[in-house]
Amino acid sequence: MPNDFQRTGLHLDLRVQVMPVNALRALATRVAGLGLNTLLIEWEASYPFERHPLIPSTYAYTPAEISGFIAHCTRLGLEVIPLQQCFGHVEYILRHERYAALRESRSDLCQLCPCKADDALPLFTDLFTELAATHPSKHLHIGGDETYLLGLCPACRAKAEKEGKSRLYVDYFKRAAEAVVKLGKRPLLWADMLLKYPAAAAEMPRECIFVDWNYGWPANHFGDLEKLRASGVEFWGAPGLRSSPDNHSLTCWETHFNNLGDFIPFARRSDYKAVIITSWSTSGIYGHHWDQPGEILDLLPMRRVYPISGFNILLQAFREALNPGRVFDPKAFVVAYARDHFGLDARAGATLWRALVADASLIQPGANPAPVVAAAGRARQAFAKLRPTRNRDEFAHLRLMADLREFHVRFKAIESRLNSPWFTPARQPQVRKALAALLRESISLDRRFAKLNQDVLHPGELREELDYRTKKLRVLHDRLARRGRSVR
Repeated sequence: MPNDFQRTGLHLDLRVQVMPVNALRALATRVAGLGLNTLLIEWEASYPFERHPLIPSTYAYTPAEISGFIAHCTRLGLEVIPLQQCFGHVEYILRHERYAALRESRSDLCQLCPCKADDALPLFTDLFTELAATHPSKHLHIGGDETYLLGLCPACRAKAEKEGKSRLYVDYFKRAAEAVVKLGKRPLLWADMLLKYPAAAAEMPRECIFVDWNYGWPANHFGDLEKLRASGVEFWGAPGLRSSPDNHSLTCWETHFNNLGDFIPFARRSDYKAVIITSWSTSGIYGHHWDQPGEILDLLPMRRVYPISGFNILLQAFREALNPGRVFDPKAFVVAYARDHFGLDARAGATLWRALVADASLIQPGANPAPVVAAAGRARQAFAKLRPTRNRDEFAHLRLMADLREFHVRFKAIESRLNSPWFTPARQPQVRKALAALLRESISLDRRFAKLNQDVLHPGELREELDYRTKKLRVLHDRLARRGRSVR
């Protein structure tokens, strides 16, 4: 299928949901089969950094697995670009006492202090150097997005007040980019913060490529995009495959389909050289389990998203939307996809479309949950009636996602009543019984999730996903039951 971008590909986030290497290889094969030529991989703690052995996690790959995977991708014609955050989103590094002095904040580990560049850059140069040695790609992504603590610590606040936040940001980030240039690579960076604080953006090395991530908002959502583009820097675009507020019980299908239909033509008109669709496994925001001030026991990711195994339809939609010869019509695509991939007729394809784009609202505190519960129920019933004749496992993911959504909103409706004047001591047995019934029902959902994803996630990761999904339900049940364990 023709497309007019130099690079097209998938971004894969391995902060949570680390995949066994065979699953990672299978995903790469699927990506190449779609005609894409790039994988942007946010290895984070899944990479086996040798110079800094505190950083790799329990699920880190071995050096042999990394080299074998990249060789596999090379044979497929895929360029693997590593993404190594070096400013924000570095909780997995700053959690360790060895690197604690680099923190911008003692209580929020998301960001390092840019005034400590002399201490931070040797660390990140080490990480860049290891990644550059194992990835033949001429690119290396250095992150830089969502540095919301910018100017928080006293030293940074003083510099920002005197010279501006753009100067504070760029004085550190350009040095990180220069370290990558010295390794013979072109730095990629997320564009949002330099769009927000553009005054010193022109001082970034000319080799830098700015990646405009846009998940369905106006072009100038972060700042004056045209002004930065007019400076002559190269831009790539990044629509979203999994992004906020997606989680296990919510996928904003219509938003993602429309994002592809709107943003890719914009990227084409704007002469972006590449388009990489992002796939976030979590929000990138963490809670922290502290033992005492400054000593962290664990990171608690805020929001987990259904695994990448459930999103083949959006990957195929991305491929279709890249075709410069056609206007991408989400509904028409889904109806055709239902026919070609699931063996469903046009009427069933239209049913699939309606089920996917059912009300994706969050149940807000104090709001009437009935409309959302009803919409989720209709979507679940629609999926239950559809009978695919091909690719049943893929369809089973979509059906499970609808069932998880309907289950979740029923729980949220109960929770809403618990937090209203309706809930009195006399109703406690009634509510406890309803929560116990949901817990029993969740056992079947867990089994389905485990069966469909057992080859996609490490067993430990699979357990963490299942625990996340019903955590609040179990806590509420046990609190009302006044006992230390649930019915499970």
